[in-house]
Formats: sequence, C-alpha cells, structure tokens
Amino acid sequence: MDKPFGLLAELTYSCPLACTYCSNPLNLAGYTDELTTAEWQRVLAEAQALGVLQLHLSGGEPLLRRDLVTLVATASELGLYTNLITSAIGFSQRRAEQLKAAGLDHVQISIQADEPAASDRIAGIASFHRKVEAARLVKKLGWPLTVNVVLHKQNIDRIADILRLAEELAADRLELANTQYYGWALRNRGALLPSRDQLDRAEEVVRAARARLAGTMDVVYVLPDYYSRYPKPCMGGWGAQQLTIAPNGDVLPCPAAHALPLPRASVRTESLAWIWAESPLFQRFRGTDWMPQPCRGCPRREIDFGGCRCQAFYLTGDAARTDPVCHLSPDHGIVTAAVRAANEPTRPRDPVLVPRTHRARSR
Repeated sequence: MDKPFGLLAELTYSCPLACTYCSNPLNLAGYTDELTTAEWQRVLAEAQALGVLQLHLSGGEPLLRRDLVTLVATASELGLYTNLITSAIGFSQRRAEQLKAAGLDHVQISIQADEPAASDRIAGIASFHRKVEAARLVKKLGWPLTVNVVLHKQNIDRIADILRLAEELAADRLELANTQYYGWALRNRGALLPSRDQLDRAEEVVRAARARLAGTMDVVYVLPDYYSRYPKPCMGGWGAQQLTIAPNGDVLPCPAAHALPLPRASVRTESLAWIWAESPLFQRFRGTDWMPQPCRGCPRREIDFGGCRCQAFYLTGDAARTDPVCHLSPDHGIVTAAVRAANEPTRPRDPVLVPRTHRARSR
C-alpha cells in the first residue's frame, strides 16, 4: 500500500492504571508536552488527505484529554471511522452521550481479568466494576463493543471465564492478545511469559469458543511471539499500512518504535504526507532491501518482513537484525532461553512485578 489505512492517535500517556505489561515508553517525562487541540485537528485533516480511513484514539487514557469530544467531532466531520480505546475509567453517562453526539463509531474497553480481585490486581487500581458498567453503557447507547484482554501468566488460566464475561457483556468482538514484550512487559517478562502447557490449554478453550460463538461474537486470539516458529509481520510491513502519533507529535511506523535509535519525525516540524513518503524514519525498514541474511535469502521475506524491528532492538540492541523469534535467526537462543525459563518445572517464585509509572501531565 502507498497510503496508510489506519492512524493510532496516542493522545496522552497519562493513565489511571498501572498495568505491568504496558507498552508505553519507560521514560514518560519526554512526552508531557502534548499536542494542542488545534495541532491535533490539523493532523487529523492531514491524515484524511493522506488516505487514512480509521482513527484509533488511545493513550494512556484518552478520556483524560478534556478536548476528546472536540477531536472526535473533528474526525467525524472529516469522514474518519473513530474507535475509542479506553480503560473506561472516566467513561461516565454524560461523557458517553457527548461522544455519541460527536459521532464516535466504536468503543474498545480493556479488562484485565474476569473477576474483581484478579482484574484490579493486574490493573493496579480498583477498576473492574467501573469497566463492566462502562461496557454495559456502550451497548445501551448502541455502539459496537470490543473487549480487549491482554493475556499472560497471571490471567491466561482464566480464559474460559473471560470468554463468559465477554458473552455476558454482549461484546461484538473479543481480543485475546498475548503480551508483546516491549517496555514494561519486557521488564516483567519473567513473571508474565506463560508456559507451553498454559498456552495449549488456552488454545483449546478458544478453539471451542470460536465454534460455539460463530456469527455471534468475533474471537481474536493472538499467540505470544516467543512460541512461534516464524515472527509476525511487523504492522503488515514497516510503514506499509498504519502509523502512530505519540502525544508530543512524534510520528512512528508502529506504537513501540519510540525506543529505536532512529531520526525523529514530528508533525510539529513536518507534514504528515512528507513523513509518510520521504522521512528517513519511515524509509529505514521499508521493503526488503535493508534485510541482512538470513532474511534476505528467505522465501518468507515478503510475508513477515524480517519480523518486528522493535523486538529485534529490545533483544539484541540492533533494530536491523533478524527478529530473534525466528528459528533461523542467529539470535534465536535469546528467545529459547526465555521460553526454557518459563517452562522450568522446578522454577522458583516468579520475579516481583514492577508496576507501570503512570504520572504525566495531560491537557
């Protein structure tokens, strides 16, 4: 594709939760100078002109932006399909009705587990009941509802109960995505990476649920990279289909690319069209010419594009190396060692989870 299909607008990294698997930057202090309302409105117009069709409003917690309703109205006027990705903290009846009137098309709510104690422990605050109430409000107001649950060692054994909760909430879509090990999740990997037995049991439950719920609820299940033979394609290819804009205006080919030692590209200094088409950042890993061996000679090079550049950087220190998840990677031993540790039968107590630091200024 020569035009982006979707834009992930990370309006703020401030968040009331303290999830231990959060993929937001470790250094939140660098993102406190958030784009103004007028700057976001200009960027949304540029995105629409560039070809973007879907706008995903996320963070952090986008409800912490006092101008959220204004931004939704702007996007709606531009003809963009809008999806709010939220923890649901702050999703009151009044705010929901304002967003509905502004033209919001879809709501996605994150829930950490199927019952209060587990969900609140993972989220870092008492939030489960507010999430359930918000999900019911979403359906009451006529929105399609996606429930998103990030899976890991702490909740994957509850997957059958999570499915039942999604059914009770009349979710249209349930995303069961195993943790991607970036940011805080990488720091907490030892306590989050599930065992093979846990994954096998979960997959069996999901397979049965998909058959039972076909035509009623779409169930998406994403395996953790570490247990795959080949890596997942990075966002359908680096700078191929989607882009992300961070709270401070940095433009990224994927949500985790803020950590890579590459030239910055910001909507505060350049147009979105130039950044997408010509910036060194977006050109760096496009296509296949940049690939080292074994990717360069691999018949899958235009299927998985060498895997995740962020994962390669986090695990090897070099974003240009083959994703260590791939069994052909010279660095695959890094992944097999982590998997071996997660499946150690005499494993000592898991490391203590480090909660996400979530204090940051928001507008």
